[in-house]
Amino acid sequence: MSNGSSHQFTPPTLDEGSNQALHLESTVQDLPLYRFQIESDRRGAELAQVFEQNPLLPGAILVEQEQLLGMISRQRLLEYLIRPHGIDFFLKEPLRVLYSYARSEVLLLLGNTPIIVAAQQALRRSPEFIGEPILVQIDPQSHYLLDVHSLNIAYWQIRGIETQVRYERAQAQMIQSDKMASLGRLVDGVAHEILDPVSFIWGNLSHVTAYSECLLQLLAAYEKHLPNPPREIVHLKAEIELDYLRQDLPQTIESIRSGADRLSKLATSLQNFCHIDEVYPKPADLHELLDSILLLLKSHLTSEIQVNKHYDHLPPVLCYAGLLNQVFMNILSNAVNALINQAVSQQVNLDFANRQLPAQPITLSSKPTIEITTRIRSLPNPNGNPSRWVSICIADNGPGLSPEAQKQILESFSVKKRAAKETSLALSYQIITAKHGGKLEVRSRRAPDSVSCSQSNGETVIPSSNEEPGDTGTEFEILLPLT
Repeated sequence: MSNGSSHQFTPPTLDEGSNQALHLESTVQDLPLYRFQIESDRRGAELAQVFEQNPLLPGAILVEQEQLLGMISRQRLLEYLIRPHGIDFFLKEPLRVLYSYARSEVLLLLGNTPIIVAAQQALRRSPEFIGEPILVQIDPQSHYLLDVHSLNIAYWQIRGIETQVRYERAQAQMIQSDKMASLGRLVDGVAHEILDPVSFIWGNLSHVTAYSECLLQLLAAYEKHLPNPPREIVHLKAEIELDYLRQDLPQTIESIRSGADRLSKLATSLQNFCHIDEVYPKPADLHELLDSILLLLKSHLTSEIQVNKHYDHLPPVLCYAGLLNQVFMNILSNAVNALINQAVSQQVNLDFANRQLPAQPITLSSKPTIEITTRIRSLPNPNGNPSRWVSICIADNGPGLSPEAQKQILESFSVKKRAAKETSLALSYQIITAKHGGKLEVRSRRAPDSVSCSQSNGETVIPSSNEEPGDTGTEFEILLPLT
């Protein structure tokens, strides 16, 4: 026996782990972990005695000159002791001899490994090793043993929590969907009630226009044949400003017609937007859907924001129009909010530049703009053959997205992150991909953090997002397949 065997080794200890309840992000270091290291020159009988004194200890960590050598589990030790002459041989020999026979596949995990991932890796082991303890490394010098049964119990507890969370989230989504459907029916009813009086106004406008023209013609005939009316009529003409009335009456009627037309379009847009309970996709004019959303957002589109539409010739697209309206609303709302912030920032910089350089003419290099472009694209299929897609690009020249914001958006598109937190863009991604079999792509370039003034043609120019060091802004491209 070597000299090292004469030293008393440290008895096993149990780290109870975290006292907090398990959750979806719990890691293996939150579970009960055993710490027991034994030198490889110790006899097998000493290890058997430790196992007898600690019936819950799943195994022992073998070290040689304070370096990790491997692991011997309680199960492997018993398997070799019950062999013929196993007790006489293995209990008397150093543990390194037993380890040379009982060497097994060791699963080594870091302490921050999620319990769900650890359980999946443990189940992938060979059947003969599936019950072996797991080696957990907290730091380079600290190794612990995790009983696989404790891991499995924790795994199924977390699976139960996950099932409960999904059930509660499904219930919440059903309630939300029911609320949205009820709200949609309510708004649809309100829009219908708006359209009824608008139709009355619109239907009578033609008569009002004809009647007013007839009255003006009659008045002109009276003036022609009665050039010298009584004093009372002359006084009344002056009091009502007849000449101004003749000019303003057609303009007033035209204003009423324009207002009724806008109100009719707004009510129709509300009805289209509220069609969220469609069961089957129907052909729809995407340009009409986009225009209806822009009309609903008109109150947010201030004079500082310019909308440029580049519409190509598109066929009717088979889609869920109500759901697609939600996607357009989400993306356009994000663009409007980004540009409003940019417009306020530019105005602050403009005011500051005016105070600093009052004698210099100040101009803004570009106006906050939203570009909406539609076209037909040809993209290759996985088999190499081209397929036709409808492309809807909604781009703004705002400050762009930070790398962190872009990462969060892309993560929200994944099933796991989307289940953790529903966002408007994550919902839009689900509508485009799951409901329409399409694609949603995001491209963004970040604006410079600081804004400075520069000289250009004798004028002080505040650089906007379209200037150096490169184009900035965010672009969302929706691709829908053409069947």
